[in-house]
Amino acid sequence: MFYVVLLGMVAGFLALRLYTVLGKRTGHEQPLPKPAEDRAPITVLPRPIETPGESRELLGRNIAPRAEAGLRAIVAAEPGFDVMRFLEGAQSAYRMILEAYWSGDEEQLGWLAEDDVRAAFVAAIAERAEAGHTLENRLVTIERAAITDATLSGKAARITVRFDADIAAVTRDRDGVVVAGSMTDAVETHDIWTFARTLKSSDPNWKLADTDEA
Repeated sequence: MFYVVLLGMVAGFLALRLYTVLGKRTGHEQPLPKPAEDRAPITVLPRPIETPGESRELLGRNIAPRAEAGLRAIVAAEPGFDVMRFLEGAQSAYRMILEAYWSGDEEQLGWLAEDDVRAAFVAAIAERAEAGHTLENRLVTIERAAITDATLSGKAARITVRFDADIAAVTRDRDGVVVAGSMTDAVETHDIWTFARTLKSSDPNWKLADTDEA
């Protein structure tokens, strides 16, 4: 319920059970596939970008300068859009998508990701199963979530978020033997995920549209 996994993913997002959502990967886990192709607190933004003073403050905290124009366009096109709730929803979506991928939950991935991204996840899950590997990964903490880019083309909105997180990861073989990783040694990961949504559509959910490493 990513708004309304990514906000108003957002207003409705948290309320709806995240019906949608909506790296340097650890060296111990399988990297997240790319489509065709709680230690430190997370600072969140106070509602939409409005005054010049507020805008400058937000830019120094959770929004990269290049994202500001795109966010303004999204807010203008859909006044109910809330930046703070989007970031909250994005973090929830990040956790849900990672956990669904790690556990092989293809159905949940279908709610949270666009078709091409889901297909890439499913292919990676199948490859992992064929190798007889299982993942026992855990998202320890999201150190920071920041919007690095935002665009609006017609009604198609895209928002890119960088996640800096700590992940504990273990890979086991068919016999349950650990072949990589450690649950006691979390690894820093840095992911750049892009979420997309058609504004003013009947679907309030933002979905994962692209993944990359920072």
